[in-house]
Amino acid sequence: MRNEPTFKATARVLLTAPDDVMKRLCDHMAEHGDVSLSDRKARIDTFYGSAALEAHDDALTLHAEGDDEVNFAYVKLSLAEHLLEFAPGENPSIIWSGDSFAGTPLPYFREMRVVGARSLTPHMRRVTLAGENLARFETGGLHIRLLFPPKGVETPQWPVTGEDGRPSWPKGMERPLARVYTIRSIDAAKGEVEIDMVLHEGADTPGATFAANAVAGDIVGMTGPGGGWIEEADWHLLAGDETALPAIGRILEQLPETARVTALIEIADATEEQPLPTSAKLDLRWLHRNGAEAGTTTLLEDAIRSLKWPAAEDGKRAFAWVGCEHKAFRAIRKYLRTERKLAREDHLVVAYWRRGFDGDNARNEE
Repeated sequence: MRNEPTFKATARVLLTAPDDVMKRLCDHMAEHGDVSLSDRKARIDTFYGSAALEAHDDALTLHAEGDDEVNFAYVKLSLAEHLLEFAPGENPSIIWSGDSFAGTPLPYFREMRVVGARSLTPHMRRVTLAGENLARFETGGLHIRLLFPPKGVETPQWPVTGEDGRPSWPKGMERPLARVYTIRSIDAAKGEVEIDMVLHEGADTPGATFAANAVAGDIVGMTGPGGGWIEEADWHLLAGDETALPAIGRILEQLPETARVTALIEIADATEEQPLPTSAKLDLRWLHRNGAEAGTTTLLEDAIRSLKWPAAEDGKRAFAWVGCEHKAFRAIRKYLRTERKLAREDHLVVAYWRRGFDGDNARNEE
């Protein structure tokens, strides 16, 4: 049972089509929580907190609630980001009243320092980061964002809470670059996390450059956690390319011995294989590109399509989790929904990256 909300805030946002924006927002959030919509009102309940929406002729009123400062911040952040996404060209003003915390440090931010780095495979490097008060990062999702200070900046400048609930970033050359990663393992008592980072080639690769050159004492920022987790099931499909390998490894370590799992992992070649400890009954299959560039094959989609799924039995549940390149993500999600007829609550398919794009642009649609 969710605790009574400790933090509350309201914003009235002027829009030309508030009903349409509210519907689009609810349709999107239906994949992440429970949504109810009737007349000109809606309610959204998620892991992090709740939101109530009310459409007027010229505006949309937002009410955000959370039971701790981090969850509350996530609710406001999500509402603001998606409202701006679903009202393109309007650039509406979002100013929260109530508990706003504008100008204060992000409650989900930690400054971290490198305490170790080592290569796991030719193109995968594990970086160990140390910081304070990390217990919050043990639950609530697999993913974090690492913030890399610009080269030559001795004292990093970090984002603070903006009036609209989103991060307010330093201007110009002081702004750090952000990339999404998975916490491979965490020891909150020790104050350490391990991040496995793929060493991509190219000039515009701040994460790979950081990982390849990381030495003890280097400073980075970390925000999070976020992203989905797997649902309880009798059989799991875990599938992805090397960018999803850290998440698959972490999930496998936490599954019970009663779980049955098929893991399909696309990698460059056999040199990129690594041990994946688990107590679960694991059927592990490595898919080698053998010279083909990442993001150019249908290896993962083909393997999922050819997979023999367990027969449906009374009370037995299957759950599919997939993380991969954007084109493969779209094809696999379509297959699972339209051909395999999986309900939304029985699968989670995400784009971890997009060929030809950087950072969060992996999630942009054409």
